Amino acid sequence: MSPFTAGVIQLLALIAALALAYRPLGDYMARVYSSEKHYKPENWIYKAIGANPAAEMRWPAYLRGVLAFSAVSVLFLYLMQRIQGSLPGSPGFSSIDPDQAFNTAASFVANTNWQSYYGEQAMGHVVQTGGLAVQNFLSAAVGMAVAVALVRGFARSRTGELGNFWADLVRGTVRILVPISVIGAIVLVACGAIQNFSGIHQVGQFMGGAQEWNGGAVASQEAIKELGTNGGGYFNANSAHPFENPNPLSNLFEIFLILLIPFALTRTFGRMVGSLKQGYAILGAMAVIWIGFTALMMWTEFAHRGPAFEIAGGAMEGKETRFGIAGSSIFAVATTLTSTGAVNSFHSSYTGFGGGITMLGMQLGEIAPGGVGSGLYGMLIMAIIAVFIAGLMVGRTPEYVGKKIGTRQIKLAACYILVTPALVLGFTAVAMALPTPGDSMTNSGAHGFSEILYAYTSGANNNGSAFAGLNADTQWFNTTIGITMLLGRFLPMVFVLALAGSLAEQKPVPETAGTLRTDKPLYTGLLVGTILIVTGLTYFPALALGPLAEGLAS
Repeated sequence: MSPFTAGVIQLLALIAALALAYRPLGDYMARVYSSEKHYKPENWIYKAIGANPAAEMRWPAYLRGVLAFSAVSVLFLYLMQRIQGSLPGSPGFSSIDPDQAFNTAASFVANTNWQSYYGEQAMGHVVQTGGLAVQNFLSAAVGMAVAVALVRGFARSRTGELGNFWADLVRGTVRILVPISVIGAIVLVACGAIQNFSGIHQVGQFMGGAQEWNGGAVASQEAIKELGTNGGGYFNANSAHPFENPNPLSNLFEIFLILLIPFALTRTFGRMVGSLKQGYAILGAMAVIWIGFTALMMWTEFAHRGPAFEIAGGAMEGKETRFGIAGSSIFAVATTLTSTGAVNSFHSSYTGFGGGITMLGMQLGEIAPGGVGSGLYGMLIMAIIAVFIAGLMVGRTPEYVGKKIGTRQIKLAACYILVTPALVLGFTAVAMALPTPGDSMTNSGAHGFSEILYAYTSGANNNGSAFAGLNADTQWFNTTIGITMLLGRFLPMVFVLALAGSLAEQKPVPETAGTLRTDKPLYTGLLVGTILIVTGLTYFPALALGPLAEGLAS
């Protein structure tokens, strides 16, 4: 069997597994967020934090809950890192420097998990499990809560109430993320991932010196890292490390975890708004982009010409032999079309066009299927833009899921779309103009430019993967990427929740003969085209200077 054929079989098996989980998980999540019942452990949490889960919130109160909780989380994680040297269970590791502690705290709370440090050489067990892993759950739950608030905006009428943030946060964590993560961790341990609290020990003599590794609760963190589309690895090599991702089976299972909730949330959306066909339309747009990007990535990496590539069967540089080109390509597309950022290969070593595909996947807004929660609300924003464009073509006031899309809704959607490009292109331009940031580049020319463009693209889109080669552990990059991650995460949430509130206040609009059917394949095609044109072309000049120039020159 050829490597390409094996890759196609892996892709088909992945699609089959996602299809089997789609309906039960999507329906279950709809029941979780629609339920008025609170379990006893959840009530203990509400009592501890002083929250009333039955109190409905309008969008400003919901937003205040999101921002206040996230601010406290940043502060708590920052302090944990700053006092690490005094904490037990930190095998000889010192406290983290202020700029890196800020960057890491912002990163994990923003669901980005950008890492400018070597995990196995910097973070002890307490910070890893009590700080970083906890934020893997909570940041994912925040994203899901905001997405559900927007869905309620479509589902409700004549009210500005969007639910209760604290109830959505707790239920998303306790009823969805924790149970699936426990099962996922058991599967990963069975595949060979490690799970312990071992200290540093020598594993043998290599190149005249001893190699040292420390253990850790890796499998449990790996499960939520992928399930919550977080991406931060216990080790610097991330999911290319055999302790995190031992074999092709664990690799395919991790990709499944990455895509599981984002795809299933489209079913949750359809169920909560009372039209499963609307959910299928969104799912169709996500699937078309994901499959298209995966096919394109496999083609670029398998078909690259040259004697070395032909001997290896394709572009094998930077890829693990136990995963091969196919397993690496499927993982790379999944992790950059979501906000995961985990890597099982190094994107800097991909072909010029292959590296460009990973960047474009993030620049589209990571909406195919996107991050946990953020993918759904990002795609719904694009759905609103698509019906607005369709309305312009026929001269009719646009409607979506029974709600009129007026001036206020379009302004909020436009602001959402403009935030990320402004951050990415602005900070990239400044970094290239200043003399000091350029010293962090390993490569010159188009590839060096791609290193910096990728870094800010990853930070602003809350992805967290790196193009490698860039030394980001400097005061400039720790600070600016930290700011980029926070603004890229929470500014869009402001517009999403404001939009949700404005939709919830409307009364339903009855369907007429002139209503655009947004549950049909024609609309799905329009939505895909809108995504590629409106967001993709925004970055075309920057991509032309980086990966496109490199790809055409090779």
